[in-house]
Amino acid sequence: MSASRSETASAPVPDGSGTGPAGPAGPEPGGGLLAALLDGMDAALCAFDADGVVTHWNREAERILGWPAGEAVGRRGFAGWAVRAADADEVHARLMAVMDAPGRQVHEFALLRKDGSRVLVRTQCAGVRGADGAAGGVYCAFSEVHAQIDLERSIALSEALAEDGTWGVVLVDVDLRPTVVNSYAARALGTGRATLLGRPLGELIVRGVEELEGALQHVLAEGAPGGPADVWVTLRTAEGERRRCWRGGFLRLSSPLAEEPVPLGVGFLFQDVTDARLAEQEADRLRFRANQLHRASRIAAEYEDPWEAATAHLDFALAGFADHALVDVTAGDRLVRAAATPSGAPGPAARVAGGGIPVRYPAGHPALQAVDRVGSVRASAGSDSRTGAGSDAGAGVEPGAGSGVAEGWAGERQWPPDAAHALCTVLRSRGRTLGVLTFLRGSSRVAFERPDAAYAESVGARVAAALDLARLTPHPG
Repeated sequence: MSASRSETASAPVPDGSGTGPAGPAGPEPGGGLLAALLDGMDAALCAFDADGVVTHWNREAERILGWPAGEAVGRRGFAGWAVRAADADEVHARLMAVMDAPGRQVHEFALLRKDGSRVLVRTQCAGVRGADGAAGGVYCAFSEVHAQIDLERSIALSEALAEDGTWGVVLVDVDLRPTVVNSYAARALGTGRATLLGRPLGELIVRGVEELEGALQHVLAEGAPGGPADVWVTLRTAEGERRRCWRGGFLRLSSPLAEEPVPLGVGFLFQDVTDARLAEQEADRLRFRANQLHRASRIAAEYEDPWEAATAHLDFALAGFADHALVDVTAGDRLVRAAATPSGAPGPAARVAGGGIPVRYPAGHPALQAVDRVGSVRASAGSDSRTGAGSDAGAGVEPGAGSGVAEGWAGERQWPPDAAHALCTVLRSRGRTLGVLTFLRGSSRVAFERPDAAYAESVGARVAAALDLARLTPHPG
């Protein structure tokens, strides 16, 4: 027996003419247009007159069931050709029952193809009334159930993504303006869903918008890339700027109604993976720095001169960490420059010829603060000094900004003119202060942070041990 499901809704039904649906297209005006409209429909359509005789049969109905219009039109019901004999009476009764019922009804029937195979279809049926309001027949639109279910799944998926989920969804039109934003994406962007619609992305994204828009334009022109990618952006929010990492993929949206694909826009599906990426970066940084400390210790152990061991530690520490390194050792109540990297160009650290010269640091100099505090001090051009590992306060200037300010700031502190960020850490061994180790970065780099201070202190401990040994051991030369 066939399965059925009934659903009634108030909806206008097309008016017929006379006592029932018109017969096959004839010479009457508009007959060719009606045939073209019926054959152009995506859904299969058939119609019955008041006696249950098939009056219309379009091309999609022929495609699904295999029966051409010439063999279908004029038959009474589906019995004997499009439905099993055991189901014929029930199917016919359900179809014709809608003729006297208001609205439309939805049923599922198992019909027969011309080749004898069965297909489950979902039908939407409604009665047709003549000009006098009398029941004149039935029209029935149907499609294969699996195709209908696929469509419903697609619609349900679109609605679910557009509402909420574990992924952010942003749909942009060909002008790269958002048209759909789900709840996750709105939270990631720090704005309301309706607020973002139709606005340029540059109003919310401070940095990284060029890369994101470039990716969207590429997808519009060439199609989606092969796999997901990370996109780093800086957002403008009410709380200030936030740097975020989004991992996601792109989908080109094309109209299914056009003969050739017509781009409707791009879908960007993403997740905020900022915390994970920062954790990975920090793990990579710690792994690299631990490896550098290990390599430096092995190399330094081969030097007979403790000063060469100390400068070897500095050379390994500078890689990826700083542009310059300075070593000032204590001599009574003064600090004396004992070793440094070249001021003009990158190069290895070396001892100052002639045994070093006193440095005349002004009061409040970060190196003097490090000695007084027996710890680390961070400083940047245009900001005050900050303690190192023990402080949450940061100090810094934007990368590449304030080069003139940085040059004057560095000159006042007797550092190379390209220095914009400094990290000073005290050198201690056997409970005594032996001097200060200073790392410097240029204005094109970010300021030192608390984890950098911890690394500098690890390097400083090794350098201090070498300097202590140097004071106890005569120079081999």
